[in-house]
Amino acid sequence: MDIKPNLQFSVLCDDVRREDNGKFMLLGLFEAINAPTFPARHSSLFVANRWCKGEGNFTQRIRIVNTKDKKIVFQTEDQPFELKDIDGHHTLISRFNNLVFPDPGKYWVEIFLNGELMLNYPIMLKEIKK
Repeated sequence: MDIKPNLQFSVLCDDVRREDNGKFMLLGLFEAINAPTFPARHSSLFVANRWCKGEGNFTQRIRIVNTKDKKIVFQTEDQPFELKDIDGHHTLISRFNNLVFPDPGKYWVEIFLNGELMLNYPIMLKEIKK
């Protein structure tokens, strides 16, 4: 019987690197993107999620949704992972390239486990005048 894991963290950042000792380095944590015009293209961003305190086989999916019209900007495929025992953890790193945000405003980053929404948090797109 699977034991549903906890989402220990979900972090939006510019880059993720792994050191020789296995530790992850999360670079450029942020909650907003500034753009001079819209639609705005953002070249790259990462979402780092760590699952823990569970046991079994699971799938994760990430979506970015425009709150204005509920349209999905981007969605990953199901990302399978396994937690072999209750003391284990699994970190999934997802990279999003060339995302197009149609409008300024609030978007949701949504994290799903086996199709169930586990967490959502905002990312703000702001128009900056030159």
